[in-house]
Amino acid sequence: MSSLLHAHSPFRIFAFSALSSLAILIGVIWGVGWEALGITLVLTVIEVTFSFENAIVNAKVLANVSKFWQNIFLSVGIIVAIFGMRILFPIIIVSITADLSWGQVWDLALRHPEEYAHYLEAAHPTIAAFGGAFLLMLALHFFFQDEHKVLWLERIETHMQKIKHWSGPLLVSVAVILVLAALPANTHAGQTLVAGLLGAATYLFIQLLVKWLERFKPGAGANVGKQVGLAAFMTIIYLEILDASFSFDGVIGAFAITSDVILIAAGLGIGALWVRSLTVFMVRRGTLKNFVYLEHGAHYAVLMLAFILLASVFMDIAEFVPGLIGISIIIASILASLQERHRKRDAYRPRSHF
Repeated sequence: MSSLLHAHSPFRIFAFSALSSLAILIGVIWGVGWEALGITLVLTVIEVTFSFENAIVNAKVLANVSKFWQNIFLSVGIIVAIFGMRILFPIIIVSITADLSWGQVWDLALRHPEEYAHYLEAAHPTIAAFGGAFLLMLALHFFFQDEHKVLWLERIETHMQKIKHWSGPLLVSVAVILVLAALPANTHAGQTLVAGLLGAATYLFIQLLVKWLERFKPGAGANVGKQVGLAAFMTIIYLEILDASFSFDGVIGAFAITSDVILIAAGLGIGALWVRSLTVFMVRRGTLKNFVYLEHGAHYAVLMLAFILLASVFMDIAEFVPGLIGISIIIASILASLQERHRKRDAYRPRSHF
């Protein structure tokens, strides 16, 4: 029994998500009916598929904070993820872009979901530009470092590592945003420019603030090398914004399946629960160390998602495309990691002299 309750036990890590998911599904069946169960499960699968690379990137960041803050991310953070990013944040976006009061938007969401979906779709250029720029900064920050001893696609990554100055991701991202805003096909140039620059600036600001707060980290004790206090808090805030950037396309795409805001919140919320647990699982089981190219695959998937989001400002892209591309890249990185593990195992295996 003690092994099940160990901090690294899958039972303990996923128990909260399993119980919460069961409670949400029972609530959906009780309040809406059995016919809503299938829709909710489909939305859950979509959320997990769209956000799998999110869990991998989160795991890398979350490994830097203490276990206390990892638990905060899994418990309190999930409340923010479900109610904040998948319910309140879209309402805030609609309120700002449509110049409506919160009360009017709430009424649209609950009583006129089709009209609410229309307003949310109209806000897509702003959402896509902000989220795309934020994720582009994230991916470029990873690849524009010369600290990586392990390279997956060496011909590409060795060239990207040459741009190792801290301003590299910002300059490239701003250049991409300026080009995107100047394209004749982009009829939302103003929204693209403002939201895109704000997304890039938000990423840079949080990174600089976390770096500054790390200076005040305690130098002794059980959490040596781990962020605590304000630095850890800002890291959790960063992860929440990162989660929002990943969830934008999922929230908008969910309206293609149902216009019921309650079902969307339930399905995407369950998916977010499992993504959070998966993140903690990978941190505590050292998954990124066992699959050496998994982190690279996740950031390639993030890079593709960033370009897809930015391109969706002025062109229609099917909802399944980001998830399909992301999962394909992740699977490729897993297979490459397994192949590398077998290669190393064979290299160290003693050779027979007979």
